[in-house]
Formats: sequence, C-alpha cells, structure tokens
Amino acid sequence: MPQVNYAKKEIQFKIVYYGPGMCGKTTNLQVIHEKVPAKAKGKMASLATSQDRTLFFDFLPLKAEAIEGYVCKFQMYTVPGQVKYNSTRKLVLRSCDGVVFVADSQLSKMQENKESLLNLEENLQAQGDTLAKMPLVFQYNKKDLPQIAPNQYMDFLLNNGSVKVPIIEASAIKGDGVLDTLNAIAKLVIQDFVAKKNQGN
Repeated sequence: MPQVNYAKKEIQFKIVYYGPGMCGKTTNLQVIHEKVPAKAKGKMASLATSQDRTLFFDFLPLKAEAIEGYVCKFQMYTVPGQVKYNSTRKLVLRSCDGVVFVADSQLSKMQENKESLLNLEENLQAQGDTLAKMPLVFQYNKKDLPQIAPNQYMDFLLNNGSVKVPIIEASAIKGDGVLDTLNAIAKLVIQDFVAKKNQGN
C-alpha cells in the first residue's frame, strides 16, 4: 500500500523486481541507479550472505511527476532468486505496490521462470494479494544471447492469463529496455493508486 505523507506532499510506492536466480534483477537496478541523476536518487544498499553473493536487495527512491501536487517516490527492491531464501522474498514483497517479473529468455531457463512465477503467486496470496490485482510488468531479459525463446512461447508459458500483462524486451547488461520497464511499472502503480482513490478504497 502506498505511503502518503501529507506534510511533505509525497506518495511513496514500493516496486519489487522478482524472478529466478541470475535472471538480471540486480543488473536492472544497477543500470537504473547509474542512469538516474544524482539528485533524484538515494544511496543503493545491499544485503549479502557468505553463502550466496546474489542474495541482496537494493533500495532506491526515485522521484516522478506529481499527482495532484504530490511528488511520487519509488522504492526499488530485488529479491534473492534462490528458493532456499523464500522467507526473505516474502519479507521484501510485503506491502509492495507493483512487481516487475524478470524472466530469463534463454530456452534452458523456461522451467526456472515458471517455478519463480508460481512462487511469486504463492507468496502474494500468502499476504492477501494476487497476481491478477497487482500492477505487473514482464521483462523478457537477456534477448542479446543465443538460444532464446520467442516471445510467443514465453507468453504461452508465463503471460497466459485473462488479462495480458505488458511485456518489455530487454538486455539489462547492455541497458536496453531497463528504463522502459521502469516507466511501464511506474505508470501502472500510479494508475492503480488513482483508480483505488477514486473508488474510495
């Protein structure tokens, strides 16, 4: 749920980058942090363990255009990709306002993508949310590599619900599609907030 600070005229949204291990979640946030002007970003913080170098989340507030005189700030988080860190995933997902699911486009990673998406759905349900109601963008990452799956096949596996989720093709390591993904999810969370506000929720 977005946090509204009436005194500061700020609305704070939490966006979580989710996906299997080594799919490019961290790379996305590193590229965003690099490209956003210094005055518009906070310090990037990370959490790592001795067992797994990919276990960390990043925190990054971004300012966007105002809603009715308010400034929008975005907190950006990644979750660890490994299943054994599911309790950390649940913790990071708590009270999120939007999700970017980063899927690895390599054909060999399709099963991992499916399992991670199912895990996301289960963790959202555990906190009273659903994928269907959550602002969501799919990023089909690593499009620069050989042996990748066509978008239609990835849609069949991942994006086969009654409501089609927006997809962005990306090569996060090259910076391609990263800001497009961020803009897409930011737009969706703001639209969701405005719609709920208008409904009186």
